[in-house]
Amino acid sequence: MAKRRKREVELVVLSDIHLGTYGCHSEELLRYLKTIKPKRLVLNGDIIDMWQFSKRYWPKSHMLVIKHLTGLIAKGNTKITYLTGNHDEMLRKFAGFRLGNFQIENKKVIALNGKRAWLFHGDVFDVTMRYSKWIARLGAIGYDLLILLNAAVNFISKSLGRGRISLSKRVKDSVKQAVTFINNFEQTAAEIAITNGYDYVVCGHIHHPEMRKIVTPKGEVTYLNSGDWVENLTALEYHQGVWRIYRYQDDLYAQNIKLPKHMRGDLDNDEIFKDLVSEFLSGKTK
Repeated sequence: MAKRRKREVELVVLSDIHLGTYGCHSEELLRYLKTIKPKRLVLNGDIIDMWQFSKRYWPKSHMLVIKHLTGLIAKGNTKITYLTGNHDEMLRKFAGFRLGNFQIENKKVIALNGKRAWLFHGDVFDVTMRYSKWIARLGAIGYDLLILLNAAVNFISKSLGRGRISLSKRVKDSVKQAVTFINNFEQTAAEIAITNGYDYVVCGHIHHPEMRKIVTPKGEVTYLNSGDWVENLTALEYHQGVWRIYRYQDDLYAQNIKLPKHMRGDLDNDEIFKDLVSEFLSGKTK
């Protein structure tokens, strides 16, 4: 497949990458990042999974995602906003931090062609996060185990010539409470956005990519969710006044991008730090 120029995109929203976990599809994300040239990039929470993070598991592909992002910061051509989520909540104490074209916030309002977009992760609506964090963390461990099982199932499915299977999606779609939670989440976000006069409300958190108009007696708003890079491999893109959900499974060009060899070896902490500093100072991405 012939090499083509990177797509220019006004705004890209990524969330729920969960770097540092077995379920993270970092190689697929890298391929996607190498196809775009965003003017603005919003990292909408749970980028690094600090709940599940372990020194024993940090593949080179996860490191290369960080290096690519620091390369964008160093070059200065992309405004990057990191919005904190529940799995990286320890970064919330750094809200307001700015360094050149990079900033950390808990929420963000962005003007888009005369309209206002309200962006935040969304865990503020999660009752288990607000009152029983240990339950939420226990659930995260169970979810991680399900993702590991899903990887084994997909390996077998692929060897049989069949497509990807998302066990967690099937569980969520079949469990009434999960469907109700997603619907309530979207409705709550929309109602608050309408009350505050926003045109778009953009979230992550629930690993459920979505784009739809929600109408209430008080008005209407476009609700958007960027999905995740554990199950759905999705992002939100805004360009020339139009939103769309990017789906990696539909991007044959990205799927055929070759990545550096020997990506699956682990790096120790010293190597990680040296690579990050070197990448940031040089402003280069591989």
